[in-house]
Amino acid sequence: MARRKRDYYLVLGVSRDASEAEIKRAFRELARKHHPDVSPGSNGEAFREINDAYAVLSDPEARARYDRWGNPDDTAGLSAVVEAAQDILNDLFRRRGGRQRGRDLRYTLELSFEDAAFGCSKPIHIPDGDGRTREFTVVVPAGTKDGSVKTFKSEGEPGKGGAAAGDLHVHLRVAEHAVFRRDGLDVRSEHTIGFPQAALGAVLEIVTLDGPVNMRIPEGTQPGQVFRIRGRGIPQASGKTAPRGDHLVHIQIAVPTELSPRQRALIEELAQVTGDASGGGAPKKRLLDRVRSLLEE
Repeated sequence: MARRKRDYYLVLGVSRDASEAEIKRAFRELARKHHPDVSPGSNGEAFREINDAYAVLSDPEARARYDRWGNPDDTAGLSAVVEAAQDILNDLFRRRGGRQRGRDLRYTLELSFEDAAFGCSKPIHIPDGDGRTREFTVVVPAGTKDGSVKTFKSEGEPGKGGAAAGDLHVHLRVAEHAVFRRDGLDVRSEHTIGFPQAALGAVLEIVTLDGPVNMRIPEGTQPGQVFRIRGRGIPQASGKTAPRGDHLVHIQIAVPTELSPRQRALIEELAQVTGDASGGGAPKKRLLDRVRSLLEE
């Protein structure tokens, strides 16, 4: 039977509202104390537990899941653990002198929703420590996800004593969109319509990644119903012929908050007609047309 894992906040000795900087500082202090290369007599199990805790609490999404469910994804935040562990070893080698690999550099590149979806090339400028800057071109492939990392090998700080230079890690952050929400390769959005459009059907103009397109909804569309526009989602690769996800439209129906006496009378009449199983379809349709014209006044 597997041993129950301790609370990760207790493992690192931080409060549940600790900042990212506080979590990283606590991890570094504990890792130096328990890392086998620093303290040969240390408990390897303790070091693994510290790594597990930091892997989750250093990743915002994994931390949020842990706070809510207490069931962390063991692979989340692994890159953060590796990066922090490398810092510890670099500090150790720096104290010991001799050959020392250069420190890795980190740069966060902000992308728009569209840039991440279709791909782009972005120039970035990195200080070289001598008062100058180096320019790199970051090629962002189509369909890039938030949190992806592009690595430039040996473009970090120079090594000492003939050791290799560190790497440059460019972390890609995708900004939230005002209308769209990504779901895998699909894009989701909401569209609000009026009661007459829902009852009688309509052709709606929907904003997609490719611009506005017309989408037909049938009579009797219900609140929360989802319609699919195929091939208007996130591309799987660069190029116009690359397969793409779909655009999913969630329909919301606006209910009038104020009605004129005529509008109220017609809606009451509609309620009576729709509740009469023996009534024919044509009178109901004419009544719906009258309701629509009144509500759209």
